[in-house]
Amino acid sequence: MKKTVILLLLALPLSLLAQINTPAASPYSEIEQVVGLTNIAVKYSRPGMKGRTIFGDLVPYGKIWRTGANGTTKFITDKSITIDDKDLAAGTYSVYSIPEQDTWEVIFYTDDSNPLLTEFDESKIALRTHVDVQNMPMQIETFTVSIDDVKPEGATLGILWSNVYVGVPFKVGTDKEVMESIDKALQGPGADEYYNAAVYYLNSGKDIEKSRDWMEKAMSMTENPGYWQLRQQSLILAKAGDKKGAVKAAKASLEGAEKAGNADYVKMNKDSLKAWGEK
Repeated sequence: MKKTVILLLLALPLSLLAQINTPAASPYSEIEQVVGLTNIAVKYSRPGMKGRTIFGDLVPYGKIWRTGANGTTKFITDKSITIDDKDLAAGTYSVYSIPEQDTWEVIFYTDDSNPLLTEFDESKIALRTHVDVQNMPMQIETFTVSIDDVKPEGATLGILWSNVYVGVPFKVGTDKEVMESIDKALQGPGADEYYNAAVYYLNSGKDIEKSRDWMEKAMSMTENPGYWQLRQQSLILAKAGDKKGAVKAAKASLEGAEKAGNADYVKMNKDSLKAWGEK
């Protein structure tokens, strides 16, 4: 029996007896980021410098670059966004670039099948924009794509390698979506709807009197407001010019935060009370 097993093993191809796993030269990476109410994703591979001069040598100036290795970097958005005052529809795009020493042209291309291009099919260019190069004081060994400066209304698609950073700012339609949802929700509102609408108006710099009115309605419908809710109420009242009401709400928030052991809210309330002239 043992002899038969040995003969069978000898008959197998070497590839089935042993496999060698080695790391990829340019490892695959994915990032996901919610920007406002828009889901953004980037899929790409990450080559290393490996002692090479990157821009102007490995990546020539003035030539189309697939912005990565192994295939084109993919930029995916589930909603329409705006870049350089131009609309980019929801979808998956190959990100090409034409690097220069001081500026890059960045191209969002509808063909996401990893084509190596020497020239573009103009019909497949969804959007193109020019951005300035920022030289960094350090070397980034591994090619990196990031979503930076994330705010409710937009963010920046960052491209980093060697000592170069290129950022492509984009905007999302958060305010329009939120306003539509507020209009719909307030047709039959409860405490949560009033509260969320009030906080959004506060953070977005909208009508503070309307924000105050909604917060008052939310609090009147809430039996035991949380210290985090009282915190937002104090900020709205302060912005509306009601210092006395703001102090009262902040003190209530502080008391609740101390009981809950939430040091962050304790500090925020103490800082606000101090700024409003309270000890």
